[in-house]
Amino acid sequence: MTRTSVLFVCTGNICRSPTAHGVFQKMVQAAGLVERVRVDSAGTHDYHVGESPDARAQTHARRRGYDLSMLRARQVMGADFEAFDHILAMDRGHLKILRRQAPPGYGGLQLFMDYAPPSLGPEVPDPYYGGTDGFERVLDMIEQAAAGLLRSLAAAGRD
Repeated sequence: MTRTSVLFVCTGNICRSPTAHGVFQKMVQAAGLVERVRVDSAGTHDYHVGESPDARAQTHARRRGYDLSMLRARQVMGADFEAFDHILAMDRGHLKILRRQAPPGYGGLQLFMDYAPPSLGPEVPDPYYGGTDGFERVLDMIEQAAAGLLRSLAAAGRD
């Protein structure tokens, strides 16, 4: 597998994108690909820069064996379009913002859920204003999309 980099993006980088970051990072580690896959996350907005992921996101992730405690929110920067091969948006709104920010010709933008079974839908819903079931649903969706992403990167690396 060739070296690649993935950036997960949501609004404030405290719920969905750090969850995707933590889940995918653990999958990358389990596959023995840490030296080949760089993983990070960011937000389209600066609402929570420097903060830890939402406590509810951390709690639900921890129950499944994912540690998000070391992550800190940051905002997407122009340099990210040079640093990351894949920038994966959690929803269409994020994708729209990222397309406006991307330099001409950047081809690494897409929805994260493109890597999940179509039955799950095209977007990861924001659990921030909902109850605990929303965080569980988000984890279910992210685990499936992350597994699909890892399969896709591994297959591309064999070509």
